[in-house]
Amino acid sequence: MNINQIMFFLFAVIIVVFSVMTVTSRRILRAAVYLLFVLVSTSGLYFMLNYQFLAAIQLTLYAGGIVVLIIFSILLTSHINQQFEPAGLKKVIFSALASAAGAIVAITTILSFQFQATEKAATEVNMHSIGMSLLSLNSDGYVLPFEVISILLIAAMIAAIVIAKKGGPVKQSNNSNQ
Repeated sequence: MNINQIMFFLFAVIIVVFSVMTVTSRRILRAAVYLLFVLVSTSGLYFMLNYQFLAAIQLTLYAGGIVVLIIFSILLTSHINQQFEPAGLKKVIFSALASAAGAIVAITTILSFQFQATEKAATEVNMHSIGMSLLSLNSDGYVLPFEVISILLIAAMIAAIVIAKKGGPVKQSNNSNQ
């Protein structure tokens, strides 16, 4: 076994273990930190595949930006020690069934696909072509996916704030004497 295989298995184990810990943790701050480990390990896999641009985006946008914002929203709402109630047996069973179904679909799709090597030579990639692809609206452009991701990230931030919010809505008293 060479060092690349060892690093791949190390990153894979970190991703699987911390992913499970993220969704099973009852403390919200710990779940956010576990998510940070998953995202950093995923960027490590991208670096191993020589996808430096994607790895840098993974580190800066997700690990550096979103998780830090989630952690700040948790800290600012003073709900660091909040614990979620344990999931009931019904939720655990349905979650396990949904996870198993997703895994079966993904595995059968990957195994049924006929991967073929390409005869084409690798194309030269420079910053100008990356920038034009990012700003393009045609079929090779990435403007629409970036906009969809930004809406998704805003929804994630709103959900994180709602989850981390202290207590319910504030009730104001109506004193007519004042």
